[in-house]
Amino acid sequence: MEEKTISISFQEFATIDDLPERDRALCNEAERALSSSYSPYSEFRVGAAIRLQSGKIIYGSNQENVAFPSGLCAERVALFTTGAQHTGDPIQSIAITARSDKFEIIAPVTPCGACLQVLGDFEQRQDRPIKVLLYCLGKNILVSEGAANFLPFQFIEQRLKKKNEV
Repeated sequence: MEEKTISISFQEFATIDDLPERDRALCNEAERALSSSYSPYSEFRVGAAIRLQSGKIIYGSNQENVAFPSGLCAERVALFTTGAQHTGDPIQSIAITARSDKFEIIAPVTPCGACLQVLGDFEQRQDRPIKVLLYCLGKNILVSEGAANFLPFQFIEQRLKKKNEV
């Protein structure tokens, strides 16, 4: 038996004003994306903004459905929109934020496992990590390079090996 350790790396900024201008602007765009959230059941709004290499910003917000599994998270809305409409324009960064009328959000909200899996797949497709900014409105921001810092055992194609054909 061999014991192994996985470590993650991220930066924490006390306020949005401490971020570089480019990242601050993307966090503000994620906050803007909250306005299109359809979340009448949870009243938990999530907004995501993606900056592409071209500089274009793609928005996503959570979209709920009365049949809960039929809804979709803000991150996947933004990622799938990018994949469907902006192929060939790599993702540089994604900012994610949330707001709720039911409770106070006291720390940055992280993407769910499914969203992290999709984010990791996009990183594999473009062969480079995507900067992730988790913005807690009016509070701190966590910044990390790549999905592996959140989901180190993501399912990726490189873990599969084709069998030799005879």
